[in-house]
Amino acid sequence: MCCRCELARFVLRDRSWRFPVLAALCLLTAGCVSYDDFTLPPCPPRPTTVRISWQVLAEPVLQPGPPGSWDAVDVLNPVIFRWRDRYFNLYSGFDGATWHTGLATSTDGLRWQKLGRVLSPDPRSWEGSYIAANGTALVLNDTIHYWYQAGDPPQVGLATSRDGLRWTKLPSPVLRPGPRGSWDEMGVADPYVLRVGQTLYMYFLGQDRARRQRLGLATSNDGVHWVKLRSNPVLDLGPPGSFDEVGLGEPAVWRAFGRYWMLYTGRDRHERRRIGIATSSDGVRWSRLPPDTLLSGDQPWNSSVVCDPEVEPHPFGARVWFGGGRVPHPAENIQGRIGVAFLNINEEGATLP
Repeated sequence: MCCRCELARFVLRDRSWRFPVLAALCLLTAGCVSYDDFTLPPCPPRPTTVRISWQVLAEPVLQPGPPGSWDAVDVLNPVIFRWRDRYFNLYSGFDGATWHTGLATSTDGLRWQKLGRVLSPDPRSWEGSYIAANGTALVLNDTIHYWYQAGDPPQVGLATSRDGLRWTKLPSPVLRPGPRGSWDEMGVADPYVLRVGQTLYMYFLGQDRARRQRLGLATSNDGVHWVKLRSNPVLDLGPPGSFDEVGLGEPAVWRAFGRYWMLYTGRDRHERRRIGIATSSDGVRWSRLPPDTLLSGDQPWNSSVVCDPEVEPHPFGARVWFGGGRVPHPAENIQGRIGVAFLNINEEGATLP
């Protein structure tokens, strides 16, 4: 939603799970749309009374590059995972004309070293002239698997890497828009993959012909072939006047305190963006938390836009990386930067919906 398509991401690390070989048969059938009824497994029961608070670092932790560089205008869409004793950050950079995906690394998640551009759109492929780091990174068998969005209309692709610098893309999308008249017929984006047991679940943004942007769910056993939930979307627009009345996207989902938690970006009619919280017992039926739990910008650099949540769960909440900007715009040229906040969840407080 912070990139040209106007359309967040869960980091998974498990080297014991066997990701299948992406053979020719997979490539021929990847992206085919099918539907089913399902939920996520229930969470272990825990107390349901909590208190929510945010602590936000005043300064961004990743800034645009110098004039003329590939990320000189905006840096957004952090996709962060911990691997080989370091944090890796796949992020979107905008040079004023084209979005690219870059890599930065860190030992603490706060001080980052940029390693340059690692993925660019391939005009000879389905990606066309657009690619974005709105996605998910998952390390399996010492290989990074990265779901990302690209193309016009937006679709979801998959790339793999052994080091985060050199990548191999599958030649076809793994998640495509729905059929004519469906809630996601105009595009799918913002893939966020969560593994529960041996099953993968992808939360994603879908856009319809009326340009409504809502959140849906799909499931997969191999990360290539996805089955969409028949009852999508799982989270709809907010009521008129709410922070997410125009669109929502960039979900980030994890399990804690006896339920599933979701951070997501909401847009209002003035193109101001903030991050909201929703909870669910089954990953399908979601309830929004009250407006006083929103993450909003309170510094000049994030005064108009707070978006792109990326989550690192902790016992008492989560560390959250996010994109911020001072210009209210649905795509680029927002003077985008990446910041850090801490979501505190205390089990003594208000009852969740």
